[in-house]
Amino acid sequence: MNVTLQNTDKIVELKYHGAYVPARVWEGTTDSGVPVVAFITRIAVRNDQDLTQFEAELQTVTPPSADVRAWPARMLID
Repeated sequence: MNVTLQNTDKIVELKYHGAYVPARVWEGTTDSGVPVVAFITRIAVRNDQDLTQFEAELQTVTPPSADVRAWPARMLID
């Protein structure tokens, strides 16, 4: 499966084993058009690459869709 994601400006906290971890909300679709939401806590790239473009794109965020803004907190990891 391939998923194309776009980062949003929404940050949530995921509770995992009693600790809270910040996660950025990303929205996207699969290649077949299924909408998805991803909660990304870390993203890594090799540091021997030119990261200029990657870092610029990572800083470009959009507001989340209405569906994601209304995402119920109870749906997150506990």
